[in-house]
This record gives sequence, structure tokens and C-alpha cells, in this order.
Amino acid sequence: MLIAGGGTLGTYTELELLRLGYKVDVICLEEKIPCCDRVRHIKEYVSEELLLKLFQENRYDGIVSFMHYPNIQEYKKIHPFLSANTEHLIFLSSYRVYADCEHPIRETSPMLLDVSRDEEFLAKETYALSKAKGERYLRQESGTSNWTAVRPVISFSQRRFDIVMCSGRQVLTCAATGEALKLPAVTKNLTAGLDWAGNSGKLIANLLFKESTLGESYTVSSAQGYTWGEIAEMYTDLVGAKFEWIDTEEYMNFFRGNPNIWALLYDRMFDRGIDNSKILAATGLKKSDFTPIKEGIIRELRLAGWEI
Repeated sequence: MLIAGGGTLGTYTELELLRLGYKVDVICLEEKIPCCDRVRHIKEYVSEELLLKLFQENRYDGIVSFMHYPNIQEYKKIHPFLSANTEHLIFLSSYRVYADCEHPIRETSPMLLDVSRDEEFLAKETYALSKAKGERYLRQESGTSNWTAVRPVISFSQRRFDIVMCSGRQVLTCAATGEALKLPAVTKNLTAGLDWAGNSGKLIANLLFKESTLGESYTVSSAQGYTWGEIAEMYTDLVGAKFEWIDTEEYMNFFRGNPNIWALLYDRMFDRGIDNSKILAATGLKKSDFTPIKEGIIRELRLAGWEI
């Protein structure tokens, strides 16, 4: 079962599970057309009532939850229920949990939750910290061991073409109008925490049903190591997008009072080079099993209706 699995990561996790021969139920709000009779899309809000109904009808060997719980107390309520109704539960964390202390990043690298002394960040940021708190709960409080935490990097698809803090279709809109996207110069030569969603979904799907992955955390990345500057060059080459690399202080003026400033300061301005040896060993996948970033962009551009 994929909970809230109709988005970018869930779509490609579904496709990989189907390729591997599994039957898949997907709870989502998106309109989706099943590609075969081994997948069922359940267009409903995720609720305990719905889950109870489904658990009474089926025994799920694996559950991947793509739900985000900004308040860890909400996840603490649902986790025992999910864990008791599957052999293997995958919890969606994020690569944003990592501090900027070790390069390349490994699963043992320090977490922001443990090392940050920025009181405003610790009080106001929700995404990276809630993910880290979820992992802490799994390890220290849940009393369960049939879980795996995954920490995906940003995953682009036809829904979102990411470049630093720009997401959605903003790159395509600006490319069509000739407007230059402003980006912070400080990030240009930093390794981007970015991958094609097809690579990320493949990695997540191949972690399932392996006893050695229980109780473990994995950074989800094909670790191709491109910088934000190199990603920008790909967009320029493919769609003619223009970028202006500006002073950091000038760029940050766009984010004054915006909660997204934490993603800028405590992620995009960090070098996100990844050592993915742990997840490769767990899944049995190799570098040759992944699609190059530029090829992934081309695929998603075509799906978005862009002529390449």
C-alpha cells in the first residue's frame, strides 16, 4: 500500500513495484488511470476509518507512507496502527534532516535537530525538524522494529522542475517568456540535493521486503553529484531558460518573513554531496541502474508537453 502515493515520489515507487511484480493499492486524491490490473487507486482522503476498512479487507506485506506530519504527535497516534497491519512500514523522512558538518553526507552524518543552535530555526522550522523527530520517535519511543526510514533528496518530475528554491513549472514559464530567474550566487557551485523521481522511486521500492533494512535509515539518491550551476546549464540547453546569479543578501530579500527561508538557509546553501553506498548495498542496485539527471529532465519535459 502507498499512502498519499499519487504525487511525484509515489507515482514512480508505484511503477517500480509493478515492474517488480507486486500488486499495489494507492490512496491518493489525484485522478489516476491504472496501467494494469495489479494496481488499484483509491481516491479518498487518508483517514483511520479508511485504513481500518482496507486493513480488514487485506493484509499488506508492505506500506509506504508519503504523508507529512508537521506535528510529531499526530504521527505518534497513527504509527502503532500502521506498524501492526504490515510486515514492513516505510516512513518518509528527508535528506534535509542533515546538517552541513560532513561531506559527503552519510546516514551517520549529524542531524540539524541534534547540532543546530539557531533558536529561531528550532522554534519555527517544521519540515526538516519534524522528519528528524519522526525518526527519533521510531528509534527511541515506538517500541517497533518493522520500519525503515527513507531520506529522499528533492525529486523532480513533470509536476516540478527544481532549481535552488524555484519549483513547479516556474522554470518553464520563465523560459517561455524570456525572463531570467534570479538565483543566489552562493549556491552555484554547491552539490544539488536533486534527483529524477524515477531514480528515487526505484530506490524506495527496492528497499521493501528486505529484512536487513528494518530499523535502518537510508538517504535516497543516485548521487550523480551535479551542482546547481550544472543543473541550470541543463535547463538552459534544453528549454532556453535564463538565470541570473545574484548576491545572497539581495536574493534573501525575496524570502524575508517567508517560512521557506529555512529551506534556503539550512539546505540549499549547504553542499549536498551524497555517499549512497549504504542504499546501494541494501537494494542491490548499481550506478548503471539509474537514469542520468539530464535524461530524466528530458523525459519529464516531454510528459509536460514540451517539445524536445
